[in-house]
Amino acid sequence: MSLSYWSSSSSSSSSASPTNPFLSPHFVPIRFNPTLQIPYFALKSKNRRPTISCCSNNNSVVAETGTTSYERPPGAKRGRRYSKQYPGQKEGITEEMRFVAMKLRNVKGKKVEADSSDEEEGEEDDGNGGGSSGSVDEGGDGGGGVGQTWKPTMKGFVKYLVDSKHVFDFVERIVDESDDVSYTYFRRTGLERSKGLSKDLEWFSQQDTVIPPPSNPGVAYVKYLEGLVEKSPPLFLSHFYNIYFSHIAGGQVIAKQVSEKLLQGRELEFYKWEGNAEELFKGVREKLNMLGKHWGRDEKNRCLCETRKSLHHMGQIVRLIIL
Repeated sequence: MSLSYWSSSSSSSSSASPTNPFLSPHFVPIRFNPTLQIPYFALKSKNRRPTISCCSNNNSVVAETGTTSYERPPGAKRGRRYSKQYPGQKEGITEEMRFVAMKLRNVKGKKVEADSSDEEEGEEDDGNGGGSSGSVDEGGDGGGGVGQTWKPTMKGFVKYLVDSKHVFDFVERIVDESDDVSYTYFRRTGLERSKGLSKDLEWFSQQDTVIPPPSNPGVAYVKYLEGLVEKSPPLFLSHFYNIYFSHIAGGQVIAKQVSEKLLQGRELEFYKWEGNAEELFKGVREKLNMLGKHWGRDEKNRCLCETRKSLHHMGQIVRLIIL
């Protein structure tokens, strides 16, 4: 389809034939395509950014309408997530265990049970006194001052020494004989108690005191420790640490009270060290903190659970004194 415009000659003669319109200088051709294509719009949004496509005969234009969900710009950093800070975590694993022990000690004669939220999720009682049910103070004396509420007996005290020797014998033998490099850091620390206990029990036998075999508290504890030796050195070392910790922290109180009431002031070898006990124990603490830096958070949480179990077992052995 086309439109043409032309005019006749300027002459006044009406009989003149019209000129060829295409040769006329006034001819203006106008042409257009009668087929008009309407742009179509397509929404593409499944897991992608929605777009609108506009198409014609010869080219296509794509217009983005924006995203339906937030997308992080390229190169943007994720927000930092901060993990839970455990009491004493900055100082090391031994300080974390100390906070657990503090929760279990008696405050003004009242038991302070451990917060169950601190337990590792899914941790079950092993049947030998795990969890917080065996609340004792950090010295392992089972609650209550020895001089205030306890009446120690000679028979019970000897049982306590026998079961203590059973535990120390096992722990020190494992540390000395194991091929695991973790245990080698804790050999010959100066805190070893087995030899001193042997001397004390020999002295009691010379006083015509019957020396019994290890009783259930000591046997049960050693049996539990046997399962940790190869299973997990960190868990075993948490017991190792807490056994000496409870003996040094609370054992002195027991020794003083028992010595005054039963032994006429005699000082036992069990409570003697070659050097300052606190300084010797400080060395053990530093070594365990050093190893703890290489343990994961889950491993440390299990060590905190084992701290409760260790203090419970030690408390059960201490209670033999009043039998």
